Amino acid sequence: IFAALDASDARYLVVGGVAVVLHGHPRLTADLDLVIALDPANVRAAVGALQSLGYRPRAPVSLDDFADPEQRRSWIDEKGMTVLSLASPELPLTEVDLFAAEPFPFEPAYRRALIVSIGATRVTAAGFDDLVALKRVAGRPKDLADVEALEAIRRESDGDRDE
Repeated sequence: IFAALDASDARYLVVGGVAVVLHGHPRLTADLDLVIALDPANVRAAVGALQSLGYRPRAPVSLDDFADPEQRRSWIDEKGMTVLSLASPELPLTEVDLFAAEPFPFEPAYRRALIVSIGATRVTAAGFDDLVALKRVAGRPKDLADVEALEAIRRESDGDRDE
């Protein structure tokens, strides 16, 4: 998934459990949560990358419609959609959730992103403060546990720098 997104030049941020792992706290997660820059050209690039891997919406909507801001707004307002969940028969163990609205101003968060290389692939994850803020807003027990784990990693890292 990351290789396809990287090849498409789509601007995205990994959030959720995978982002927590990329920040150094190993934990299991059932999906890949992505915030993508929602300008139509970027959405088309990201969607095209995911479609190339067989990803299709679980809901009865067209993935191509995700690039239309009015359509996304309709899904949010009329159906209460927060994410569009995608599944692929080619990658059945990895569901992808695309945020229907940017949960934070994307461009500043993108500039603060954690960049991780996995082989030759560049992965962009929400930076520490953006990820922690998003997890706090979500407020579920697993999100608050992630916040505690991430803050412990930061304290440990800060302690290492003091020595």
